[in-house]
Amino acid sequence: MKKKILVVDDEVSLTHMIRRGLEAKGNYLVMEENSGRRAITAARSFRPDIVLLDVMMPDLDGGSVAAIFAEDDDLKHIPIVFLTAIVTKEETQPTGSVIGRHTFMAKPVNLDDLLTCIEDHLGAGR
Repeated sequence: MKKKILVVDDEVSLTHMIRRGLEAKGNYLVMEENSGRRAITAARSFRPDIVLLDVMMPDLDGGSVAAIFAEDDDLKHIPIVFLTAIVTKEETQPTGSVIGRHTFMAKPVNLDDLLTCIEDHLGAGR
């Protein structure tokens, strides 16, 4: 069964690139969302196994989206990986660093590092 990934970023070209890259691997079903507010509704209907979430978005930032997830019994179990240009690759490990309880990855993300991070969260056999 394919794992479901919700990719949320206000940069449409980035969500397209990530979706195409992940779906090409054959193990993932990916939904794109380009609004923080719509990401919450999308997560409730799509029921992703993991969310890749931009930190800085114009309508509702990633931290606020994560806080809403944390308060929602249907969403709080979903792992969130923040994708951000706020930190540099030099400031994080290649496959992400943990701040608080969330993993952060520096943009631009490398697909192989992103896959490793996803599998670290989901487990290769889950």
